[in-house]
Amino acid sequence: MRPQEVRGLWLGLLGVAIFALTLPMTRLAVGTPDAPQMSGVFIALGRAVVAAALSALFLLASRAPLPDRKDWPALAITSAGVVFGFPLLTSIAMRNVQAVHASVIVGVLPLATAAVGAWLHRQRPSAGFWTCAALGSALVVAFALLKGGGLALHPADLLLLAGMVCAAIGYAWGAQLSQRMRAEHVICWALVIALPLTLPLAWFTLPRTPMPPAAWWAFAYVAVFSMWLGFFAWYRGLALGGTVRVSQVQLVQPFLSMMFAVPLLGETLDGVTLAFALAVIATVFIGKRMPVRPQTSQEPA
Repeated sequence: MRPQEVRGLWLGLLGVAIFALTLPMTRLAVGTPDAPQMSGVFIALGRAVVAAALSALFLLASRAPLPDRKDWPALAITSAGVVFGFPLLTSIAMRNVQAVHASVIVGVLPLATAAVGAWLHRQRPSAGFWTCAALGSALVVAFALLKGGGLALHPADLLLLAGMVCAAIGYAWGAQLSQRMRAEHVICWALVIALPLTLPLAWFTLPRTPMPPAAWWAFAYVAVFSMWLGFFAWYRGLALGGTVRVSQVQLVQPFLSMMFAVPLLGETLDGVTLAFALAVIATVFIGKRMPVRPQTSQEPA
């Protein structure tokens, strides 16, 4: 493996370690149904505003050029996925599910990212790849039904699954942009272009009552690290090591999230949750090894 690829893997792992704290910190900031703290909408949009302010300073300090006209649509899609979609959906959901529970849902993210990336780069995943994708998704749904105690998915689980789709889209388009732009500039521009929407909405949903310091510390983490610095490492790692190779380090994210949730939130990790997490990760690991062929020029895009 080339030194550049090794560096990409380590940067990717750093990004994943930072992202792994996102769900526990979000849970700490939004509270529980019995003891609510900040609203999920404020957590999602407020953290984007803080990160956008830091991004504007960074873009000025690094004398970043304006993105090419052809890159604006991809930046808009990246922003929709990782600035709006994923943060909003997961922040709203986290008041109603424990971080350990949500970590199992996150287990499908590597496979979802690979699927979106394959479509974006006009590749043809094998039948084995799609079989693993379907099995992993079925395991996640089965876990949500089992833990929900009914025959219908809890609305929070549906929000988490939709959030995984948004994250996969934002990761895939952001990784593609990182081949043409500085990886750090990708997330910065995605945040800055969203500011006309995030700033007024965050102000409108700003907490009007005092919040405990722990909630504000958790908010600060997701704003500075989850929404900003984590993407510096993540997109740089994808650019250096390749999306397919580096995205595999996401396999450790559910387990890191669980490890952080137990001491931070006092949650428990039972055998059923761990078994489902291992099964989902196994499908992702096997699916990553299934062949993905380039699409021929005769085939439709």
